Amino acid sequence: MENKPFLQRLNEQKVSYLFIAVPFTLFFVFQLAPVFISFFWSFTRYDVVHPARFVGLENYRNILFNDPRFWKAMQNTAIYVAGVVPVGVILALLLAVAIDQKIKLKNFFKSMFFLPTVTAIIAVSVIWKWMYAGEKYGLVNYILLKLGFQPVDWLASPTWTLPSIIIMSIWAGVGYSMVLFLAGLQTIPQVMYEAAEIDGAGFWKKFFHITLPLLKPTIVFVTMMSFIFSFQVFEQVYVMTGGQAGIGGVLDSALTIVAYLYDKGFVKFQMGYASALAYVIFLCIFVFTMVNNRLLRSRVEY
Repeated sequence: MENKPFLQRLNEQKVSYLFIAVPFTLFFVFQLAPVFISFFWSFTRYDVVHPARFVGLENYRNILFNDPRFWKAMQNTAIYVAGVVPVGVILALLLAVAIDQKIKLKNFFKSMFFLPTVTAIIAVSVIWKWMYAGEKYGLVNYILLKLGFQPVDWLASPTWTLPSIIIMSIWAGVGYSMVLFLAGLQTIPQVMYEAAEIDGAGFWKKFFHITLPLLKPTIVFVTMMSFIFSFQVFEQVYVMTGGQAGIGGVLDSALTIVAYLYDKGFVKFQMGYASALAYVIFLCIFVFTMVNNRLLRSRVEY
């Protein structure tokens, strides 16, 4: 094949760069540039109205040493992650294994469990907020009354607000993890199960000696993604607790770290402080992810 003339190749390269320039410009303007700008703001005192004033590490010092509300948000976030991630991963794994069996209506069950995942989390949160309504008006309290129990103010109680959001989040996210586990189960050769059955292995022996060891890479991935998503929880907290008591509920009982960032940045307009919070959150996610990745992957054979 003959080589193209130099001018023709040059014109083709110009056209190629033109196509690349459009998405790169959008990425730079809406993704990359805000990252650098917010990093600069994290060292300033900026309230949108007045010009940013450089204060060095003051925002970071205040966050770590002079802000009890930040530590309250971190505590709530840790409780949320500890409640959602292990329960959600285990429940999704059991559902995937159950649906992967030779059962009727397999596709129906897949669709039903995956449906909350494709539904907007705002809509899901609104529905569950109605279900958690106090007195006898919410569905949950209505069922409790029929069973002879007293109603609970689920989203107005410092004791029950965060557990209520955890339960809703597990229900809403289990379908996503289940589909990932189903994909992982498809990669396990059926011949291994057939050989185990010939040796007399039952369901649980096959599960613990074949399914779990060969599914470890998927378990690691699902656990990492669940941790990252859970650490950044916001919509559920905003919709279900954003009322007269303010975002986070009564006594900040459900205030999470991203909700606190939103409160600082878009309610109180402390943009410099909120930017510093964003980088503290990034550092926490990065460190926890690396630690969990090292602990989990050390026991995984690909």
